[in-house]
Amino acid sequence: MRTLFFLLFILQFTHILAQTNPQQKDTIQQKTERLKEVIVSANTILGSKFEIKNKSGSANYISEEDLKKFSYTNINRVLQTVPGINIYEEDGFGLRPNISLRGTSPERSAKINLMEDGVLIAPAPYSAPAAYYFPTIGRMQAIEVLKGSSQIQYGPNTTGGAINMISSRIPDKFSGRASIAAGNYGSRNTQLVIGDTYKNFGFVTDYFNYNSDGFKNIDGGGNTGFDKSDYLAKFRVNTNLDAKTYQSLTFKIQYSEEEANETYLGLTDEDFEENPYRRYRASSEDVMNAEHQQYQLTHFIQVSPSLNISTTGYLNKFKRNWYKLTDVNLGERMSINNILSSPQDYPLEYQTILGNENTQDDVMGIKANNRVYTSNGVQSIAKLRWGSDWLQTLEAGIRYHEDDEDRFQWVDRYAFQNQELIRTTVGEKGTDANRISSAQALAAHLLYTLKIENLTLTPGLRYENITLTRTDYGTNDPNRTGQDLAIRENNVNVWIPGIGANYRFSNYISVFGGVHKGFSPPSNTPGQNAEESINYELGSRFGFKGFSGELVGFYNDYQNLLGSDLAATGGTGSLDQFNAGEVRVSGIEFLLNYNLLYSTSERFKLPVSISYTLTDTEFLTSFDSNEAIYGVVTKGDEIPYIAKNQLNATLGLQHKKFDVNLNSRYTGAFRTRAGSGSIPENFKVDSNFIVDLSAHYFLNENFTLSTNIINLFDTEYAVSRVPAGLRPGHPFGINAGLQFSF
Repeated sequence: MRTLFFLLFILQFTHILAQTNPQQKDTIQQKTERLKEVIVSANTILGSKFEIKNKSGSANYISEEDLKKFSYTNINRVLQTVPGINIYEEDGFGLRPNISLRGTSPERSAKINLMEDGVLIAPAPYSAPAAYYFPTIGRMQAIEVLKGSSQIQYGPNTTGGAINMISSRIPDKFSGRASIAAGNYGSRNTQLVIGDTYKNFGFVTDYFNYNSDGFKNIDGGGNTGFDKSDYLAKFRVNTNLDAKTYQSLTFKIQYSEEEANETYLGLTDEDFEENPYRRYRASSEDVMNAEHQQYQLTHFIQVSPSLNISTTGYLNKFKRNWYKLTDVNLGERMSINNILSSPQDYPLEYQTILGNENTQDDVMGIKANNRVYTSNGVQSIAKLRWGSDWLQTLEAGIRYHEDDEDRFQWVDRYAFQNQELIRTTVGEKGTDANRISSAQALAAHLLYTLKIENLTLTPGLRYENITLTRTDYGTNDPNRTGQDLAIRENNVNVWIPGIGANYRFSNYISVFGGVHKGFSPPSNTPGQNAEESINYELGSRFGFKGFSGELVGFYNDYQNLLGSDLAATGGTGSLDQFNAGEVRVSGIEFLLNYNLLYSTSERFKLPVSISYTLTDTEFLTSFDSNEAIYGVVTKGDEIPYIAKNQLNATLGLQHKKFDVNLNSRYTGAFRTRAGSGSIPENFKVDSNFIVDLSAHYFLNENFTLSTNIINLFDTEYAVSRVPAGLRPGHPFGINAGLQFSF
């Protein structure tokens, strides 16, 4: 019903405004074109593929056209075309991705900057950055990726890079689209976008829903899918385009709700070999319920042709309760991770998870991981341009940010009766975790760009002042009276320099490189040092007769790598960080694009794109860790969950009436616990080769028929061993759709 009211409102609102739409003069349209590049930059970090050419660091821009090729709703599949990105999957749908840029720890994407429209979008980017919320990729218009010294403007994480997702933009004229698709496993996607621009007003609204019944099968039956709806609206008021001082004010509001029948419980090696899509009966009650709200107000002013200022105030709210099996207690509580990693050592606990026999009361613990997150702040960026022979730009930015994570968790105890889970004890709320982690951060940056003929230099400096606090009420004080209150605090004050350079030898080739300081905030443990590194890169971009590409080498020298205690990686979920010492991460990134029919056909295009990533990691110190993915680390060991070799190839056939696209990717085997030499089978995820296929037929300028296939050859493959046990990738999936655009 809520969706119906939302759609009716959009249509009625559009009808009223369409009747009052005045004709714009040619002079206004011309000024629009001149302003467009500057205005769009208010919420982007690149703006277009063209901007990459003179970047003094590695950058990638996934355009709207690129996203439409496969219409992916899974961010993992979108990003695997970009070199330098390591990903391990978890649920097969990309709901909670684990993304690494240049070898940063991938767990819950906590070590990279995730942004939407230029604003940090992780639930609590400083105090609890693990990405249990991730924006809906199906409603994004473009995705920008920065690595190396070119991303010094964006923090707090400056080691690996930044990913900025650009939501539906306000269009230049009345336009929109409606699409619907359906496929196997009860999968369905629906989207409706409508927007328009007038002389002093513009808007866009976007509704997106995607859901599935799931491809896993619970012993005894049950839903293993999800349902997520996302609502977005942007409204802009602005001065006349020919005003002496152009200004605009844009308000953005977003809301999403999700129910996902997902679990942390995977499979033993033996059970995975027999049926990778099985789920044990003990996971039948597991479910994630979540809501996300986002509010942004952006003011843009073109003070003069050479100076503009963009200021954004933002508020993000996220609440979720992931109700999931966490332990089995047959006299001693045993985590599900320990049980599935060594079922031979815990045969009774393993049999209990299967649920084939009745059990005593309170044997199984299902934890309500109930948390509320808030992230808010204000940021302002000013850009000043001057010069003729020596073109110069000075960008100055400042941001004040606050965020917090409020944990109020409990554990219900269950038993099996007649192969059904029965709750035998209702846990008291707040008796598992009852604390608030918070952060206050003041960040500022300066980036100076000097362009002299073919040479571009970009020295930059970032400053972060962070106060991290934890207020723990204790598990014996659910009413938060303060009787057992414990407070701890950690302060960080850091300067982060960097410099990059780009030299164009001709229109066909350029060389770029840089060095910058890598930084990632510590936890709120008093005195804990931040993660720090010195990062180097050297690369070349080239383009000639249909060929274009990039070749980059990088070297990240960590003085202090921080690991995190996450339940998502088999830990306790405390989020406490620990010192993993000195680490070296190096690698090569390669990207090549070419139209095979560049010089032979005007009617057809046959574009091919190949990307390759080599990532080599090595611990330079030895240490002991209680975390499952690290264990006892010896000097020379490799970082877990980082594939050394990745290869992606895309081939397309394009015509004005149709297109067909084939995407294939190879992910090398990776270890799931730190080690060296050959990978033990019980600490290994095997390599895989997956092919996706899509096709579009353009009936006319308004209607498009499409079909998308993921995992074309129905390959059975594992994607991880965390949070607990082996987990499969998505099997063969197909859907067909219809889109109407106007």
